[in-house]
Amino acid sequence: MYERMSCSYLLCTILLFVAVLLAVTVTGTILFMNHYQAPPMSDGLPHISTNQDEANALVTVERGDGSRINIFIDPNCPDYNSNFMRLEGVQTSLLHSLTDHDSDLKSVKGQDRALLVSLAEEVAKLSAHAGQLKMDYESLRRGQSSLGQDLNTLQTEQGRLIQLLSDSQINMVKVVNSVSDALNAMQKENVGLKARVKADLQRAPVRGARFKGCSNGSRPRDCGDLYASGQREDGIYSVFPIHHPSGFQVYCDMTTDGGGWTVIQRREDGSVNFFRGWESYREGFGKITGEHWLGLKQIHALSIQGNYELRIDLEDFENNTAYAQYGTFGVGLFSVDADDDGYPLTVGDYSGNAGDSLLKHNGMKFTTKDKDNDHSENNCASFYHGAWWYRNCHTSNLNGQYLRGQHTSYADGIEWSSWTGWQYSLKFSEIKIRPTRDPENK
Repeated sequence: MYERMSCSYLLCTILLFVAVLLAVTVTGTILFMNHYQAPPMSDGLPHISTNQDEANALVTVERGDGSRINIFIDPNCPDYNSNFMRLEGVQTSLLHSLTDHDSDLKSVKGQDRALLVSLAEEVAKLSAHAGQLKMDYESLRRGQSSLGQDLNTLQTEQGRLIQLLSDSQINMVKVVNSVSDALNAMQKENVGLKARVKADLQRAPVRGARFKGCSNGSRPRDCGDLYASGQREDGIYSVFPIHHPSGFQVYCDMTTDGGGWTVIQRREDGSVNFFRGWESYREGFGKITGEHWLGLKQIHALSIQGNYELRIDLEDFENNTAYAQYGTFGVGLFSVDADDDGYPLTVGDYSGNAGDSLLKHNGMKFTTKDKDNDHSENNCASFYHGAWWYRNCHTSNLNGQYLRGQHTSYADGIEWSSWTGWQYSLKFSEIKIRPTRDPENK
């Protein structure tokens, strides 16, 4: 019996010791897993005892500061089998907990190691990039220094160019001023010359101050001289204007209104094309006994000899006739160079029964299809198929197309608007001039 109790007591003692060991281990493990750090002991290490002062206490832990921790268990000795199995379960659970925590620590350490490796790689890359940036900076600084030197050179060259341009501008101003002074002097001289020539032209012979010399062997200047010398037949004669001494042939009308008319234009059958250029109208064209234009050069030479009057005879296709007469006529009367000046028309003092369709052209230069001297945006000669002293554009167009009476086109025939309007092309027109006569000699 005593041996049996001794054995039981020994077994209980062993189990209690194992239980205490497990309790201590569990407590330490829990504190470690929860990162618990016991406060430092001020009076030394804790003292562990069994079943002292406290009843039913399996283990008493006395701290250095005097406080105690008691671990209580059932005072009765447990059943060996059930208690042992329970202790094995506790031990197994504790081992699992420790294993899981160790695995977690390893996992965390592995993640930290991977993060550190990744950070190390990024730091290496950043370091390499910083090195490259430093090299680029050094290169840019060297380039900036080179650019600064080039900029200084360019600024120096710019200064030289500005100085050269300034010198050139000064020289150019001097040249321009010299040329301007020369042009002003020439212009003043030209104005004076024009004034003298104009004064000479304005001192043309007055009425009745013409030579009658054909009867005594002098050369006729126009049909008026021939009429005065006794010629009374219509026909072709040679005349020798003062400013055209070589002379030219004209047709003289010695019967109309006292005769002595020099014909400068005739339209009668449409056999001659009057839609021509400047040179033809300047030199003249056509047949003197038929349709013709005497020529601006010849008309000018005749009209500047003295005072001339103008007569225009018209006929339509119904054989109706009319005339317009002007007491003043001239072509290029005040021109130094009539050809350059465009042979401007001087006309005035209307009389007759055809109505006035020419005074609105007074002062205008002559216009052809290839020389536009009118005041219109378009070339009136091209637009109305003629040649005339157009303004903008016309009230008469005696050098227009021969359209034989009424026509659907507008104002491009042989028109005298005050008599037949702008859409009737006349059958006949004859323009002629003669020296102005004294009233008593008419």
